[in-house]
Amino acid sequence: MTEPSLSDLKVFVAVATHRSFRKAADEMGVSPSTLSHTMRSLETDLGVRLLNRTTRSVAVTEAGERLLARLSPVLIDLASALDEVDPYRSTAAGTVRINAAAGVVGLLVRHVVPEVLKRHPQVSVDIVSEGRLVDIVEGGFDAGVRLGETVPRDMVAIRFGPEARFICVASPDYLARAGTPATPEDLAAHDCIRHRMPSGKLYRWEFERHGQELAVDVPGRLTLDDQALMTDAAIAGLGIAYVSEQSAREALSDGRLTPVLLDWCPPFPGLYLYYPGHRRVPPALRAFIDVLKEIELPASVLAPVRSG
Repeated sequence: MTEPSLSDLKVFVAVATHRSFRKAADEMGVSPSTLSHTMRSLETDLGVRLLNRTTRSVAVTEAGERLLARLSPVLIDLASALDEVDPYRSTAAGTVRINAAAGVVGLLVRHVVPEVLKRHPQVSVDIVSEGRLVDIVEGGFDAGVRLGETVPRDMVAIRFGPEARFICVASPDYLARAGTPATPEDLAAHDCIRHRMPSGKLYRWEFERHGQELAVDVPGRLTLDDQALMTDAAIAGLGIAYVSEQSAREALSDGRLTPVLLDWCPPFPGLYLYYPGHRRVPPALRAFIDVLKEIELPASVLAPVRSG
């Protein structure tokens, strides 16, 4: 038996994990045909079939499953070991590609990116603003930035910035006319300014108190897809809006908006940068993460947008 190379084994792990040559190729930055050729050579060298593939699907054989179970933790340990020497590099270099919610990109550009570019002249930053939640591996991104509640469970996640909070707000005129809801269920009798998610779905307002969680499909004749516009609509007396506390801060301060159901709207951990844990962290991403951990972001800059 010819001993396979480490790069060939990495190809097998990527294809077997994704059950897809195309997704594995996107992750590794090569063509699917290249991976297919590598897999055929690997199976020939080992003398055993690792994958069963058709034009539409990839399945892992029993032998492949056993090899995958042993290789995956080994490759993770290897990536961790290589990460240990990154701090001793004289310079970080390369491009870090990040996918972030639209409402977060400005935060990164104002407070994080300038410091990254200042400290690391050989690092480039490529940020794509995306309303909907995407598969960062399939999309060819090094990392994503989202609210913690939307980060996929199989990712390494690093929290940064202050807590976030979404609250219900309405104008004093509207509340004088329609009354103030005492519980989330009372919203059924109110005009609510509904939120359409980037996926096209209507967002169900989420509440929690004393361990009780509620998701309410609120009624309303006005539907918007932008928090600033929802805040403006509430100021205009068109109903109750459910928005980031930061996006409504100014109107709350000057009395144009009044918060309601505050005891049902607790704060929660805010933004996270996340990346795949099964591969080595590129030096450019490591440099970005190091700056992110050091920057102390004021609460006033955070107005995250939920994705979906």
